[in-house]
Amino acid sequence: MKQLKLGLFENVAANVGGTVTWRHEDDQRHRFDDLRYWRDLGEVLEDAGFDFLFLGDAWGWAEIDGVRPPVATQESLDLPRLDPVVVASALLSTTRNLGLVVTGSVLVEPPYAFVRRMATLDHLSGGRLGWNIVTTGTAETAVRAFGMDMVAHDERYAMAEEFLEVAYAYWEGAWEPDALTRDKRGRFADPAKVHPVEHAGRFFRSQGYGNAPYSPQGTPVLFQAGASTAGRRLAGRHGEAVFIGSGPAADLRRHASAVRAEAVAAGRAASDVQVMAAVSCVVGASPGDARRRHASVLRCQTPEATVASYAMFTGIDLSAHPPGTPMADLRTELSRTQLERFAGRTVGDVLDAWRTHGVGAQPIVGTAQEVADEICALAEGADLDGVLLSPVLQPTSTLEFVEEVLPLLRARGVLADGYRDGETLRERLTGSGSPVLPRTHPAAAHRHPRPGASPTRSGEHGGGRRG
Repeated sequence: MKQLKLGLFENVAANVGGTVTWRHEDDQRHRFDDLRYWRDLGEVLEDAGFDFLFLGDAWGWAEIDGVRPPVATQESLDLPRLDPVVVASALLSTTRNLGLVVTGSVLVEPPYAFVRRMATLDHLSGGRLGWNIVTTGTAETAVRAFGMDMVAHDERYAMAEEFLEVAYAYWEGAWEPDALTRDKRGRFADPAKVHPVEHAGRFFRSQGYGNAPYSPQGTPVLFQAGASTAGRRLAGRHGEAVFIGSGPAADLRRHASAVRAEAVAAGRAASDVQVMAAVSCVVGASPGDARRRHASVLRCQTPEATVASYAMFTGIDLSAHPPGTPMADLRTELSRTQLERFAGRTVGDVLDAWRTHGVGAQPIVGTAQEVADEICALAEGADLDGVLLSPVLQPTSTLEFVEEVLPLLRARGVLADGYRDGETLRERLTGSGSPVLPRTHPAAAHRHPRPGASPTRSGEHGGGRRG
């Protein structure tokens, strides 16, 4: 069995994934706006040797037929939340090895500002930054906040392709890695190694010089998740670490194979994509103890919160459909992943499943030994390269995993004992021995223009509607 990479999934909010675990006496997520809370968590993960902390995000909020249900605010299903980039910045000085993966949308802001922000974090972290590329599954409400028109699901993926092209042009081509000389005799940077970028495309236009010089990784490590056809295509073409959600091993293996096939079709190796799935657990001293502890979590959830949280991701009011309605009959322009992951099931099935774990993984409930056994079986059965721990309660579930399950997995050789070789997140995750993307990746086409070459150009096929 291959050695797995290990991350922890969290949102900078009081709840994660549509659950209302903030109510539980052992949960501290209500302190999401407390810097000490995040620093303590970062220190736990670093001491335990986690490869990265993955901070999810969304710009939209829950509505049902255009009306925000009061339960969404009452239970903090979606709001308030904080900016994951700022939280990651706050962890730079208290961690040295932990990778920091932040979610950023291609829908709601131009690439130019985003590129500088991410390059800054990659510099200050010493190359520990990852970007979770999202097209904003909660787009219907998010676009109103930004004064934009609604963009259909597949069109958002077309925007993502173009956004990435602009970002690559700045990250990889605007400044050569050795452009900064810092020579006190009078030359801080070599003008021959600093290049203008010109992009005129369907969605974006950008012309000028990159603000930030080449960072330790150039392009941050690229994370992506999406079960739709368009999502898998984007993941295969660009993703380095692809999050395929949760579910039975056979379903996850099919999803993993499809993403790797897309990578090969894009001219990359199947092994260029590290496929990861969510894992959640409730650990008890005995099976019965674990079940009792899980039951105490389930008592926090309400039917109203279940319906509203599913609507946040999809815009669909499941309570408006008979329980026997096939999920295949429903349609959305928001997160199709949350429809397609339930293919072959009914509305009633989904309401039952969503009540127990929301958008996250169905928890493994048992002793530490049973949890370790199931994680190994899932990873082998689904052909995974890594797992993302999605804590039921925070920090309780994380501490229990670290103290009870992690040693068992390390004893089996499934997880590394400490940090792998390499200073950057890319080196540790991919084992490539290089902090930058390989030449088979689309970003490499923008790399290192030679003196006298024309500006880095892409997408010259008409004017863009956004700057």
